[in-house]
Amino acid sequence: MHIRQIFVSPGHNYFGHHGQPAGSEPTVAVEAIQCVAGRGIEGDRFFDFKADYKGQITFFAWEDYEAIKREFSLATLSAGAFRRNVLVAGLPLAELEGRRFVMQGVEFEGTGEAKPCYWMNQAVAAGAEEWLRGRGGLRARITRSGMLRTGPAEFAFSPASSAAPARV
Repeated sequence: MHIRQIFVSPGHNYFGHHGQPAGSEPTVAVEAIQCVAGRGIEGDRFFDFKADYKGQITFFAWEDYEAIKREFSLATLSAGAFRRNVLVAGLPLAELEGRRFVMQGVEFEGTGEAKPCYWMNQAVAAGAEEWLRGRGGLRARITRSGMLRTGPAEFAFSPASSAAPARV
């Protein structure tokens, strides 16, 4: 598998903005992030958001990013528009829900789909929210700290992993 891009944002553009205009916080592409167990990504808007938060980090599939660009004829669409942290290629994200896995020495617990919201129709294109249902990415908790970098990445299921559903 391959980590194609990594993004962080210091503030919320959509979360907590229902009924208001979207925020204008930048989504910044970076080469590496410090993942902190139980807390999130240093420098990201959800760092220390709340105890045991299920969305300490989010993953989005490169294959779905490429497909939505084709579907909506958006050749120049930035992957940052989706507000997901890590864009990965060659990893079936839906299979990681409820499982612990290790990537570049950092351990995660997949907690569920990063469900698209109505803001995607504004940030991407009309109809994007519906198109993204079932392929919005993966939300996860960070269970072992470490640095995650763009580039080729070793992946393995954690010995502590189970096929049981994630905690809700």
